[in-house]
Amino acid sequence: MYDPTRLAALVAVSEAGSITRAAERLGYTVPALSQQLAKLEREAGTALLVRHHRGARLTGAGELLLARARRVLDEMEQARHELAQLAGLSGGRLRVGTFTTAGIHLVPPALTAFRRAHPDVDLTVRGYEPPLGVAAVAAGHVDLALTHTYEPADPVALPASVTAEPILVEELVLVTSPGHALASASSRLPLTELAGQPLISMAPTHPPRQGVESALFRAGATPAVLVETPGYALVCALVSAGLGVAVVPEMVARTAATPVGVRPLEPGDLRRTISVVHRTDESHPAADTFRALLRGAFGRSPG
Repeated sequence: MYDPTRLAALVAVSEAGSITRAAERLGYTVPALSQQLAKLEREAGTALLVRHHRGARLTGAGELLLARARRVLDEMEQARHELAQLAGLSGGRLRVGTFTTAGIHLVPPALTAFRRAHPDVDLTVRGYEPPLGVAAVAAGHVDLALTHTYEPADPVALPASVTAEPILVEELVLVTSPGHALASASSRLPLTELAGQPLISMAPTHPPRQGVESALFRAGATPAVLVETPGYALVCALVSAGLGVAVVPEMVARTAATPVGVRPLEPGDLRRTISVVHRTDESHPAADTFRALLRGAFGRSPG
């Protein structure tokens, strides 16, 4: 039986015309989406895509499966809508909290699927830089929120009324200016090779990252620019301009608005975990349904 998530990946590649653009649309990293497509090809027993210098196109077998995939996904959405009506999701509201990266790459496709299945539910989206979303859920300001934690870091206790459910774990990678010597290879770069490198730092006002940046400082990276307001778009822009190097989540690096070089690090234990937090002391069908959509679309480990 074909996995609906992989069928959705095939549809996205067909519509976007490339694996890279499809990954951006779905909130996947390119390697993760390629892995899903490779699994689908193994299930189908034949090639479904042909990659070329401008992107990717479907083979004859891919086109055949595409038509069926759209029908399957449409039927599943209709079933979700009908079940939601039975469960009382023909009205009401859903209030979602999110931080910037998730708001750009993860929330829109999940909300689109939710809207198609439950058009009568009122939607509200609010921005909270972690860990403020956790407090917003605990206080009842939103029904759920996307937040993140970094490794290494000291554990942070959650309020007793709140549960965090991890939906995506991604490695942190090095970003450099285009053509930088450190980005000239695809192999993992030992942290010790960062000794003496000017580092663009987000640590001063971003406590979740302080453990990560302490590890970078121990490896010999030298703080060169301190970014007082957390914002990866700004960090990547400064890197692209040659003001230093930075270590950012892979999703950020692959979708940077400014050109950057990217290289994985060794060891690969610098990570960011994106979780959805929700209250455990009350039932909320709309929030439960949205969490299920997030799990189905993004619930995976690195790679």
